[in-house]
Amino acid sequence: MRLIADGHVTLNGQVANDPKAKVEEGDIVEIAVPEAEDSHIGPEDIPLSIIFEDDDLVVIDKPAGMVVHPAPGSPSGTLVNALLAHCGDALSGVGGMKRPGIVHRIDKDTSGLLVVAKSDRAHHGLAAQFEKHTVERYYKAVVYGVPDGNDPRLRGVKGVNFEPGNIMKITTHLARHKADRQRQAVLFQGGRHAVTRARIVAEYGAPPVLSLVECWLETGRTHQIRVHLAHAGHALVGDPTYGGRRKLAQKAISDSAAQAVREFPRQALHAQVLGFVHPVSGEPLRFEAEIPQDMADLIALLQG
Repeated sequence: MRLIADGHVTLNGQVANDPKAKVEEGDIVEIAVPEAEDSHIGPEDIPLSIIFEDDDLVVIDKPAGMVVHPAPGSPSGTLVNALLAHCGDALSGVGGMKRPGIVHRIDKDTSGLLVVAKSDRAHHGLAAQFEKHTVERYYKAVVYGVPDGNDPRLRGVKGVNFEPGNIMKITTHLARHKADRQRQAVLFQGGRHAVTRARIVAEYGAPPVLSLVECWLETGRTHQIRVHLAHAGHALVGDPTYGGRRKLAQKAISDSAAQAVREFPRQALHAQVLGFVHPVSGEPLRFEAEIPQDMADLIALLQG
């Protein structure tokens, strides 16, 4: 549609300006693809943890604190700035501009894996897999409470049910919060369909007051895991947006562990596993990134 809008498509020798125009047998359509422009985003020499790279894509283990794409509040120091410097002339014109193709994102203060396209063919192929929800994405999170199917409270939370194996399934719609544009809100009409699953990996405390959970996404909406787990009453430790600062039962965990929970500086969420089919070769790919040091230290204290 952009090529049509920019006058690069002709139909039977005439510039086509209607993207909905019907084409009949015998019509001649010509497309003049312009040279990719240089991006207005500048390259910056920022170290990257690269898990995999070839001519079409790159898989990054993003540190917490790094924004994926420049925005008004974060004009530089982003993953895109770093990739422009790293890839240099190896980038094709994704979307008509020489830049890495961002097909999915993780929040600034979430660590872990994401894949970025270096070519148009990879961009389209990856985007199609994300749209069809065939990409494998597993996260680890430290949350308040224990999301157990035997908890009678959870049976009363709309949108929450349990599948075999004590797997919590959260099904709602999500949309931008009406009063706070930085937040997402749970809805049951309107918004976008969202499904998250989570299972307990470990419980901490006596009685248990925190847990390590593994989450996986059927859909991928903004803040999905964070807002869904908060909706279920199990907000992420350290999450400043969705209520991740709570009082714990006295002496349930050690004083040092309780202090670490109170002071944890970000949402305790890590994108640990990423699996997809290579959009060009067709090869199944699956990557795993170790839990970063800050979360590993927190978990070690909770384990006592």
